[in-house]
Amino acid sequence: MATTLTLKNIPDEVYLRLKASARLHRRSLNSEAIVCLEAALHSTRVGVDERLARVRALRGALPSGQFNPQDIETMRQEGRP
Repeated sequence: MATTLTLKNIPDEVYLRLKASARLHRRSLNSEAIVCLEAALHSTRVGVDERLARVRALRGALPSGQFNPQDIETMRQEGRP
């Protein structure tokens, strides 16, 4: 069951940022506010050690020696993440 929530005294800067984000994501202001609240309330903070372990695991899963800095730069310029 959905509930209605009214927010008062929202700082102008926060409102403008929310409005711009809604426009960018092609959502209504209400939908954008819900998405932001969900993201903030469901996010879990990952510690530095855990994040570093994840990065190292991902790096270890890559084929060794197949990518050099020039290859990576070329891929970035082509729009590949």
